[in-house]
Amino acid sequence: MELFDSSNHGNLSAFFSHYSSSFITYPGTDFLLKPVFIRGFSGSLHLVLLFVLLVSWVWKKFKVGDGEGPKQRFGSIQSWYYKLTLLCCLGVSGLSLVFCLFNYFYWHRNDWSEEKLVTLFDLAIRTLAWGALCVYLHTQFSNSCESKFPNLLRVWWGSYFSISCYSLVIDFLLYKEHASLPIQSLVFDVVCVISGFFFIYVGFFGKKEGRNTVLQEPLLNGNGNAESNNSKGGTPVTPYSNAGIFSILTFSWMGPLIALGNKKTLDLEDVPELYKGDSVVGSFPNFRNKLEAECGADGRVTTFHLVKALIFSAWKEVGLTGLYAIFYTLASYVGPYLIDTFVQYLYGRRKFKNEGYALVSAFMVAKLVECLCERHWYFKAQQAGVRIQAVLVTAIYNKGLTLSCQSKQGHTSGEIINFMTVDAERVGDFSWYMHGPWMIILQVGLALVILYINLGLAAIATLVATIIVMLANVPLGSLQEKFQEKLMESKDKRMKATSEILRNMKILKLQAWEMKFLSKLNELRKTEAGWLRKFVYTSALTLFVFWGAPTFVSVVTFVACMLLGIPLESGKILSALATFRILQEPIYSLPDTISMIAQTKVSLDRIASFLSLDDLPPDVIENLPRGSSDTAIEIVDGNFSWDLSSPSPTLKDLNFKVSQGMRIAVCGTVGSGKSSLLSCILGEVPKISGTLKMCGTKAYVSQSPWIQSGTIEENILFGQEMDRERYERVLEACSLKKDLEILLFGDQTIIGERGINLSGGQKQRIQIARALYQDADIYLFDDPFSAVDAHTGSHLFKECLLGLLGSKTVIYVTHQVEFLPAADLILVMKDGRITEAGKFNDILNSGTDFKELVGAHAEALSMLNSAEVEPVVKLSVSKEDGEFASTSGVVQNVEDTDFQKSKTDDLPKGQLVQEEEREKGRVGLSVYWKYITTAYGGALVPFILLAQVLFQVLQIGSNYWMAWATPVSEDVKPAVETSTLLTVYVALAVGSSFCILFISMFLATAGYKTATLLFSKMHLCVFRAPMSFFDATPSGRILNRASTDQNVVDLSMPDQIEHLANSMIQLLGIIAMMSQVAWQVFIIFIPVIAICIWLQQYYISSARELARLVGVYKAPVIQHFAETISGSTTIRSFDQESRFRDTNMKLMDGYGRPNFHTAAAMEWLCFRLDMLSSITFGFCLVFLISIPAGVIDPGVAGLAVTYGLNLNMLQAWFIWSLCNVENRIISVERLLQYTTIPSEPQLVIESNQPDRSWPLHGKVDIHDLQVRYAPHMPLVLRGITCSFPGGMKTGIVGRTGSGKSTLIQTLFRIVDPASGQILIDGIDISSIGLHDLRSRLSIIPQDPTMFEGTVRSNLDPLEEYTDEQIWEALDKCQLGDEVRSKEGKLDSTVCENGENWSMGQRQLVCLGRVLLKKSKVLVLDEATASVDTATDNLIQQTLRQHFTDCTVITIAHRITSVLDSDMVLLLSHGLIEEYDSPATLLENKSSFAQLVAEYTMRSNSSFE
Repeated sequence: MELFDSSNHGNLSAFFSHYSSSFITYPGTDFLLKPVFIRGFSGSLHLVLLFVLLVSWVWKKFKVGDGEGPKQRFGSIQSWYYKLTLLCCLGVSGLSLVFCLFNYFYWHRNDWSEEKLVTLFDLAIRTLAWGALCVYLHTQFSNSCESKFPNLLRVWWGSYFSISCYSLVIDFLLYKEHASLPIQSLVFDVVCVISGFFFIYVGFFGKKEGRNTVLQEPLLNGNGNAESNNSKGGTPVTPYSNAGIFSILTFSWMGPLIALGNKKTLDLEDVPELYKGDSVVGSFPNFRNKLEAECGADGRVTTFHLVKALIFSAWKEVGLTGLYAIFYTLASYVGPYLIDTFVQYLYGRRKFKNEGYALVSAFMVAKLVECLCERHWYFKAQQAGVRIQAVLVTAIYNKGLTLSCQSKQGHTSGEIINFMTVDAERVGDFSWYMHGPWMIILQVGLALVILYINLGLAAIATLVATIIVMLANVPLGSLQEKFQEKLMESKDKRMKATSEILRNMKILKLQAWEMKFLSKLNELRKTEAGWLRKFVYTSALTLFVFWGAPTFVSVVTFVACMLLGIPLESGKILSALATFRILQEPIYSLPDTISMIAQTKVSLDRIASFLSLDDLPPDVIENLPRGSSDTAIEIVDGNFSWDLSSPSPTLKDLNFKVSQGMRIAVCGTVGSGKSSLLSCILGEVPKISGTLKMCGTKAYVSQSPWIQSGTIEENILFGQEMDRERYERVLEACSLKKDLEILLFGDQTIIGERGINLSGGQKQRIQIARALYQDADIYLFDDPFSAVDAHTGSHLFKECLLGLLGSKTVIYVTHQVEFLPAADLILVMKDGRITEAGKFNDILNSGTDFKELVGAHAEALSMLNSAEVEPVVKLSVSKEDGEFASTSGVVQNVEDTDFQKSKTDDLPKGQLVQEEEREKGRVGLSVYWKYITTAYGGALVPFILLAQVLFQVLQIGSNYWMAWATPVSEDVKPAVETSTLLTVYVALAVGSSFCILFISMFLATAGYKTATLLFSKMHLCVFRAPMSFFDATPSGRILNRASTDQNVVDLSMPDQIEHLANSMIQLLGIIAMMSQVAWQVFIIFIPVIAICIWLQQYYISSARELARLVGVYKAPVIQHFAETISGSTTIRSFDQESRFRDTNMKLMDGYGRPNFHTAAAMEWLCFRLDMLSSITFGFCLVFLISIPAGVIDPGVAGLAVTYGLNLNMLQAWFIWSLCNVENRIISVERLLQYTTIPSEPQLVIESNQPDRSWPLHGKVDIHDLQVRYAPHMPLVLRGITCSFPGGMKTGIVGRTGSGKSTLIQTLFRIVDPASGQILIDGIDISSIGLHDLRSRLSIIPQDPTMFEGTVRSNLDPLEEYTDEQIWEALDKCQLGDEVRSKEGKLDSTVCENGENWSMGQRQLVCLGRVLLKKSKVLVLDEATASVDTATDNLIQQTLRQHFTDCTVITIAHRITSVLDSDMVLLLSHGLIEEYDSPATLLENKSSFAQLVAEYTMRSNSSFE
C-alpha cells in the first residue's frame, strides 16, 4: 500500500530537494527527519497535555469552596464555536483510535520495529489526550461566561498545529528521499494540519460568545457568575482565587490589572479584593483561636506561642514555599554538575551520539524548573507575609482596645503604633527568610557533593573554609541584634515624642516653644542615629566578609588541590567556580538571614510582651440582665485604685445606690475624684474590694471631647442605624441645627483629626448628641457644660438632662452650682471619698464641704447683685430676648473656620481634610538626584561606582584567568605553572575583596548622612509650618512619614541603590563575557533586552501606583488606631468594640490589597524576564554545540556557560532592583514633599528686635482688623478697631462663633490679618519675629495641656528658672502641697497627656507657667472652663494679686470671670457690638446685660 512512485516529481519536490539536502548537511541533525523522532516527540507532547489536564482537574477539586459562587450556565443556544470545537476534539480522538487499531492489525502480521511501536504509542496517547480534552471542555468550560478559551488550550493548539505541519513537511521530504510512504501516515497528517488550523482560528480569532445575552438569562437564576466573583462592596475578588493552573503558573491572572494600570492611574477601586483566605476577616479568627488554645488558661502570650499560631495561620504557604525551595535548590545545581561534561564535549570527547542536544535539554529543563519554583516560592512567601502582618496588626489593635489603664501608662500610643508599623511589618517580611536556615545546609551539602565528584578530597577544605566564614558571622550577627534592639528602643522614644508634639502643636506655637521641642526631638534622633550608625557600619563589615567569602573559599580549595596534587583541569575548575557562585547565595544570605532572624525575634518578643499585658479586669462590674432590677447602679464598700501598688486607693469606702430614672449630681473641688468615680462606674478603675452592680446599657460623655475623623453625622450615629426623627430631636436638643446650617456641607462636613475644625463647645455638643442618640439606660456626663457659654449650657441642661433624658438614669459631674438643685441626689466628693450625699437643701444646711462650694458660687454672684440686675432679669424673658436668642443664639465656628475650605463665588473647594495627596506617574529624576546629592553633594557616588566596576573587572578577570590558564585534561600541557596560576588568582581575588570593603564603607557613610539630613530637613519644615497645615493634615500622615518612610531611608534605600548599580554592572560584565565567546549571542540578546525593557516599562506604571497606594492606605490604619487608643474609654462605654475591630479589619484589607498585588505584579514581570533570559541562554548553548570542535577554546566557552547559568537570576535581579528602587524612592519623595511646606514668617527678625523690656505698658491697639483663614474664604473678623489700655483687664464675650478665639489667634499671629494691624506699645506685631512676639505674651489655653516628663519640665520646658522660682509659682497656684506630697517632688512623673493629673490640676499647671513667665500681656482663653467655682475664684484671685499692672484679656463663658474686668468687649459675627466698662453696659440694658441676665436667671433657677 505505497503512495506514488519515484517518477512523479514536480517543482515542489525540487524545492524540498534543495531544502532537505541543505538541512541534512548539518552534522548531527539527521535524527530530526526520522519518523521515530517525530512520533516520539508528538507522543511525549500529548503525554504532557494529559498530565497537565490531570493536574488541572486535581487543582479544581482542591480549590472547590474557595469562594467561587454558582456558575452561570449558558442558555439553550450554546456557543456555535464551542460546539464545533468539542466535535473537532472528539473527531481527532476518534480518528487517532481508528488509526491506532488499523495500524495494530495491519502490522500484527509483520515484524515489529522500534518505529512501529513508537507510532502506536503516539496514536494511543493521542486518543487518550484528546478524549480528556473533550471532557475538560465539557465540564470546565461549557458553563463559563468567558468569551475566550483558556490560555492553556490556546498554547496547546498552537503546539499541535506546529507539530502537525512539521510532520507533513517531513512526509514530503521522506517521500522525496525514499520515494515511498505509507498512505495512512500522509492522510493522518493532512487531517491533523486541517484540524490544527481550525483550532488556531478558534483559539486566537474566534470568540466563544453565544447569541444569548444577559437579557436572556432566567430571572430566577440567583446572582449569576457576574456577582459570584464580587465582594459585598462590588469590587471584584482577585482573579487569583479561581484562576486555572496555567494562569497560576505564569501569573497571567495579573495581566488585566497591569493592562489597566497602563491605561490609567490605578486607584484602590481598581485593585481587586483579597480572597477570603488572604483577607484579615478570613484569616484572623483561625489565628486568634490557635493563639488562645496555645496560651491556655493563664492567657500569657509567649514568643513561642505567637510563632506557633502564626505558622498555623499560613501553614499551606509555609509548606508550599518549602517544597518550591527544595526543587529550586536541586535544579540550580544541575548546571554546575554538568559543566565539566559540557567542556569535555566541546573539546571533542563525546560519550554518545547527540550528547550535545541531551546536555542542552538537561540545562534548559533545569533552568525552567528553577525559574518556576523560584517565582512561586517568592510569591507564596510574600502572600504569607501579607497575611501574617495583617493578623498581627489586628491582634495588636484588639489588644489596644482592651488594655487596662495601668498597662496603657507603660506603653504610649506612639509605641503601640510602632508595634503596628514597624514590628508587625518586619515579622511579615521574615517570610522571605523563613526557609533560610535549613536551605543553607542543603545548598552547602549539594555544593560539597559536586566538588567532591570534581576535586576529590579538596572538598573537605571547602567545607572547612565555608564553616570558618560562617562562624566569622556569629559575633557580627550578635552585634547587629544588639544594635537593632537599641535602635528600635530609641525609635520608639522618638515616635512617642513626635506623636505628643503633633497633638499639642498649637500650644507649642502659642508659647514659642516649638523650636525647643524640635531640639528635644533632635536629641532623641541623635541617640537613635548613634545606634543607626553602629548598625550600618556593622552591616558594612558583614557585607565585606561575605562578598569576600566565595573568593576566600575558592582560594582555599584550589590551594588544597595543589597541596594534595589533584590536577586542576578547566572543566573541573569551571564546575567548581559555578558551584562557588551558587554557594555565594547561602553565604551572602546568611548575614541577612541571621540579621533578619535577630530583628524578627526582637519584634516578636516586643509584640508578645505587649499581647501579654493586663487587660481591664472583667470582674469589676457585675452586670445584671436589662430590666431585671429597679436599681441601676449599686456600690457596696467599694475601694478602687488606678495604681494597685499605691498604699492609698483613689476612691475609698464608696457606698451608694442609684435607682432607675434618678438624676445624680457629683461635685467637689479639683482633684477630689469626681471623674474617677465615673470611670469606676464604667469599669475602668481596678477594684481593690467591694461590689459594683449595674443594670442596663450605658452612654458616656467625657470631660475632654473625643471626636473621630469622619462626618458629623457618623460621629453622632456612632454605628447606629439612621432614625431621622430621633436624629432631628437630638440635633435640636444639642443646639446643633444652626451650626450645621452655617457649615457648607452640613452634617456631612468632615471633621478633622480630634475635631480640629470645631470649637470646644461644638465638639462637646456633638459628643452629647452621640450619647443621646444611643438611647441607653444609664448616662454618665463628666462636666460637659463647662466648654459652652451660659446660654447654651442652660439650653443643654434643660433640653437634654431634663427633657430627652427625663426618664433615664443620669449621673453628671458639674462645677456649676446652678445645675445642682435639679438632682435627686447630690454626691459631694473630697479626697476620693463621698463626704456628703443628699438633696440640695438638706446638705446645704448640714454639710461643710458643700457649703464651701456653694459659698464660692454665691460670692461670684454677689458682684452681679451689686450691679442691680433686677430690671434686666425681667427683660430677659421678654419678647426681645426671645428674638435676640433666636437670631444670634448659635453657632458658627469661626474659631477655626478652616473647615469651610469653602466656596467663594460658588467655587466648591471641598472639605478641610482632603484625601492624602499622592504624586502621580513616574517618580521625577529630581527626586533621585536630590537623594544622591544630599550627602556631601554626591561626592562619594563616583567612588562607589568606580569601586563597583573595579570589583566586577577583577572578579571576571580572576575567573577568566583560571579558565584560560588551566588545561582541558591531564594529557594537555598547562599554559603556566600551578604556583603562578594560584598567585595571580589570589592577587586578583584579594583586590576584588578590598573593592567591596570600600563600597560597603562609602555606602554606609553616604546612606547614614543622607538619612540624617533628610530627617532634619523634614522635621524643621514641619515644625515651621503654619497652624493651618496641622489643622488640615491628620497626624497619621506625618507620623507615617516619620516612622515608615524614615525607616526605609535609614535602613533599606542605600542597599537598594547599591543592588541596582551592582546588578547592572554585573549584567554588563556577563554580556561582555558571553559576547567575547560568541558574538552571535547579540543576534538574540538585543531583541530580548528590548522586550525586557518594554515589559519593565509596561509593568512599572501599575507597580508604581500600587506601591503608592500601599503608602497612602497605611495612614488610615495608623490614624484609626491612634484615635481608638485615645478614645478607648468612650468606645468601651458604648460597647462598640466589635464595630471598631471590624473597621480596623476593613482598613487592613484596604492596605493588604495593593500590597498583595504589588507582590504578584513583581512575579508576573520576573517570570517573563526569566523565560526570556532562558531563551538567550538556550540559544548560546545551541550555538556552542553547533560549531565544530576546536574553533573555540573550550575553557573560555565553559566560562561563558557558567556565567550564563546566572543570567536569568541576574537579569531578574537587575529589573527587581530597578523596580524596588522605584518603589522605595517613593518614601524619599514623600519625605521631600514635606520639605516644601510653606513656612510661617521669621521667628526672629535681627534688624527689628524689640527691647528686652518690651512690652513695658502692655497697651494693645487694634486698627481696622480684618481676618480670613484662607484667601478664598469669607472674613471672620470684619474690621475691628479698639484699644485695650495697658495694665487693665479686658473681658471678651460673645456667643459661640462670634470671633473671640480668632481675635486671640491673630494677636499671637497664628493667623495673619488680611488687612489692618495690631500694635502693642506702639510696635506693629507683624513687623517683628514670631518668637519675639509670642515669648513676650502669655496665654492660659482652653484645653489645658501637659507633656510627658516631670513637673519641672512641664512648668519650665526652656529651663530658664531656678527651683525656688518654680516652687514659688506652684504655691501661688495652690499646687505646692500636691507636688510636695509626691515622691519625686519637682521630678515626679507626668504621663502622656498628663493623664495622671485631673483636668483642674492641669489648668492650675498652666496658671503656674504664666506666673513663672510674668508677661505684661496675659490672655485667658476660657481658662477656667474645667474647674469648679471655688478653683475659678482662686485663679481669679491669684491673677488679681500677681497681675495687677498687666494687661489681662479674658475670653469666658462664665460671666463672673469677666465681671471684675475694667472693660468688656462684646463681639457678634466678627464685629464689635459693644465695648465699655461692665457697670456702664449693665446700666444701659445692652446685649451684655442680657447675657448676664441669662446667667443670673440660670444660677437662680433650680431647673426643677
